[in-house]
Amino acid sequence: METKKTDCDAINIDIVNKVRPKMPEMNLLYELSDFFKVMGDSTRIQLLWALEESEMCVGDLAVLLNMTKSAVSHQLKVLRISKLVRAEKKGKNVYYSLDDDHVKVILEKALEHVCE
Repeated sequence: METKKTDCDAINIDIVNKVRPKMPEMNLLYELSDFFKVMGDSTRIQLLWALEESEMCVGDLAVLLNMTKSAVSHQLKVLRISKLVRAEKKGKNVYYSLDDDHVKVILEKALEHVCE
């Protein structure tokens, strides 16, 4: 991790030195920040929550959320690029589901936190 100049001295240098090696690499922190930017959209949260309950196609998601298919598709693309959902073609339709159980756990823990 690169060291930047600050305008102050540490009050508890022992704590600073203990925490510093446990800090993730900056590139991982940037990825984490991007992850939360994607998760920070209420429409995408609605889509993820619906997909937590069941695999669904664009049309069904559009009806459920009272949105256009185009708007749903756009948001699903963002979620797919971010590896939060996956798509599977079945006949003429593409069905979406959560990419893995981590996404479900994150949603459940976040809701639990908000409900405290």
